[in-house]
Amino acid sequence: MIGAPKRYNHWKRMEFLVVLVIVLLGSSIKAYGAINQLCWREISNINNQGPYFGIVVPNAFELNPLLQSSSFVPHNKFPYFDFAGRHFRIGELKMKKVIVVMTGESMLNAGLATQLLLTLFNVKGVLHYGIAGNANSKFQIGDVTIPQYWAHTGQWHWQRFGDKDEDNGDFNREFGYLKFSDYNNYTKHSKSVKNLLNKVWYQPEKIFPVDGTPEVWQSAFWVPVDKTYFEIARNLKNVELSNCVNKTCLPRKPIVVRVKNGVSANVFVDNRAYRDHLKSKFDVTPTDMESAAVALVCFQQKIPFIAIRALSDLAGGGSALTNEVSIFLSLASQNAFDVLVKFISLL
Repeated sequence: MIGAPKRYNHWKRMEFLVVLVIVLLGSSIKAYGAINQLCWREISNINNQGPYFGIVVPNAFELNPLLQSSSFVPHNKFPYFDFAGRHFRIGELKMKKVIVVMTGESMLNAGLATQLLLTLFNVKGVLHYGIAGNANSKFQIGDVTIPQYWAHTGQWHWQRFGDKDEDNGDFNREFGYLKFSDYNNYTKHSKSVKNLLNKVWYQPEKIFPVDGTPEVWQSAFWVPVDKTYFEIARNLKNVELSNCVNKTCLPRKPIVVRVKNGVSANVFVDNRAYRDHLKSKFDVTPTDMESAAVALVCFQQKIPFIAIRALSDLAGGGSALTNEVSIFLSLASQNAFDVLVKFISLL
């Protein structure tokens, strides 16, 4: 985590370079993707009111609790800014200046929205919240989890059938694999057979830190959230959370808990065997499709980050509750937002 003065100077240098380019090019900026002078003027007006906390939300049903909350007050002069298909909402949440963006589902959408947020605006920290599948049967629907580390588990090296683990290959073997034959349906004689799908090895991302050498990458698998933010999250245990939807109630009151690991990939995990694999391999609790992308962008940009994810279902089923997501979606979304509100009030 970089210090506030250094972060401020970095932002001012970026802003100066952007303004210089605009002055030199003048009104001739026509290229696709370029930002015209009118947009930059509006962005500058917004940034002059900053810095802000960036709030990154995956989907509309997770955003709704914020929009319906009296805790969120839109800015009276520039309540929003639209750019590149994104609607950036500017305002205050619990008296803290915020810019809110909905990403849409998936790693690509989450990464793009987060990068735009950090490129356009003067953001001093990113707070990400939403719902997640649960890979840890120790917890229940409605519980709000705050992982210390996030990983993208959708980047694979798919090993050729017949190759042995010790065979040469330009891929990482540090983070383990998924062996498909471990999940074969055996014959009545329980005869083990090889699986043509062989195995996939989990691979780290190649990132390019903002303070690094251009085009020189670094590996990143487990991405830590900000240490200060994670420590502040200790004080969230007593947040009062909802446990009923109409007349359908959870077995116990939901809790807020800091956990070790969360994972993300462009995969909606609704399979018990893979859920158990993620838990045993990586000690995972929440699994979703966005958080690791947000984490990786913030990690590269040296911006403090934390993710708050409420559990909406036991991935792959198997709990005492049926139709979990359809019933408890709104409850989980509200619980995640309620924890966010408490968290930002502590900053």
